[in-house]
Parts: sequence; structure tokens; C-alpha cells
Amino acid sequence: MGLGLQYKNKQHIFDEIETDTPYLEYPLFRSTGIVRHGFSTRLGGVSEGCFTSLNLSFTRGDDACKVKENFLRIGRAIGVKCEDMVFSQQTHTVNVHVVTEKERGMGILRPRDYIDVDGLVTNVPGVCLVTFYADCVPLYFVDPVKRAVGLSHSGWRGTVGKIGQKTVEKMQKEYGSDPKDILAAVGPSICQDCYEVSQDVAEQFQENFQESTWKEIFYRKENGKYQLNLWKANELILKEAGITEEHMAVTNVCTRCNSSILYSHREMGERRGNLCAFLALKREEELE
Repeated sequence: MGLGLQYKNKQHIFDEIETDTPYLEYPLFRSTGIVRHGFSTRLGGVSEGCFTSLNLSFTRGDDACKVKENFLRIGRAIGVKCEDMVFSQQTHTVNVHVVTEKERGMGILRPRDYIDVDGLVTNVPGVCLVTFYADCVPLYFVDPVKRAVGLSHSGWRGTVGKIGQKTVEKMQKEYGSDPKDILAAVGPSICQDCYEVSQDVAEQFQENFQESTWKEIFYRKENGKYQLNLWKANELILKEAGITEEHMAVTNVCTRCNSSILYSHREMGERRGNLCAFLALKREEELE
């Protein structure tokens, strides 16, 4: 039956997992057999009003008990537990934090002991990385060889700063990952048609990307504004980081075009919920 999502093309990037709490899953990652992962929707939760219904943010004014129940529901659907989750603390930086056993539960069951973190990496089985969205770009990373994973939040500032590349570099440094082994995905986020930005933002992309790529990333309109393609910019960043095209999945789902199913800041403003990306290495006993 499907969730009713509008896709920009017919490529099979996602599977729509239609449980009581539906979510999107990448066949690219599922095929490895070593991770549990997903991207949430607005559907299947208990929040009300502008947060309807699977709001996954404790900081937007929603009832904390309802948010906790939402996390229990999406965790149960994906196959991860709240006590194993570790939250980012996003401030549009390019900081990537190495998550160890001691951080398990931080952000959801106990306070975080880190700030200004938009990227997370780990090689600890069972720990579930969690990052937050409502138009910005989720970046997923899975190294099936070194058994390490990463999640990064890439808005326009993170994209200009190339947090995707910095996440790959962190995995290389911490776990010995070879970029050619890493599987990566650019997740559901705002599309170029929906994302108008000012000239000063476009100029920062001009400063940080080769001129030969500018036409792929943005174009100027008659009103002096620009339409920005975060999907293409992050795809180029991942390729520059050494990830091969056959190991990459680039979204064809726009959050704003699907704002009845996915939260969108551009469509809904401040009075809205948050989506989440989830990524965890399976424990030894879970491996097939």
C-alpha cells in the first residue's frame, strides 16, 4: 500500500517499512547483515497538535512523556533499545564525536557530556547513533570490513564545511577504515526545487567547491536568490572523500514535498516535530 511518499525519480533507494511505526530503510545497508538502521516519519506516534504524531525531539515544547513513548515505538520497530541510543548535540558544526561504551544512553536517559556535535561514529556493537532532522541532510556511513558506522547532520553549513568528508576521515583515523569499503547514503532532506537561499550562502559554496561543479549545486534566479542542491553537494563530497559510486545511495525523497509524512522546517516553521536517523552495529548474537 505504501506510505504515500512522493519520489523524485524511480530509483529504488528506500524500502518503506510499514509497521505500526513506519520508517524508511536502505537496502544498501540491510544487505550487509551487520546493522540495524532507519529514518523515521511523522507517522505512528502519540504526539498531538503541531507535533503529530511521531515527534522525536525533547526540545521543541512537546510533552516529554509522549516523546519518550515515540522513541520506544520507533526503537521497537527498528530493533534498537532506548538505553542503547546516543544522541548528537547539533549546532551546525563539523565536529564528529567518537562514541564509546560509556556514552550509551546519553541524550535520552541521561545528560550528554559533550556539546557541539553534529557527527557520531562508533565501532561498539549495540550502540545506536541518533541524529535529528527537519530538512537538513542525514549522512549514513557503514564500514562492513572494519565493522564501524557513522551518522552526520549536514545542513548548508555542515555541507559547506564538508562534514561528510570529516566523518570518513574520523573513521579512517579511529578504525582504520578504507573509504573504498564504506557504504554511504544521503538521506531524506529538502530538494533543490524547495530550497531557496540568499547570495551570501551561495558565495560560501563558491568558495568551497570547484567552479566546475557550481552548475550542479546551485543556480541564480531573477530575484537574486539561489536554488541550492544539498543532495548533489553531499554526493560530490562523499566521492571526494573516496567513497565509490556503487557504494552510495542518494535520496530521492524531499522532506518539504512530503511534509504530511515528514517534518519540514521550511514548510512548517518552528512549531513542528523532528525526524531522526538511527544506525547501530548488530551485536554478535544478532548476526545472521
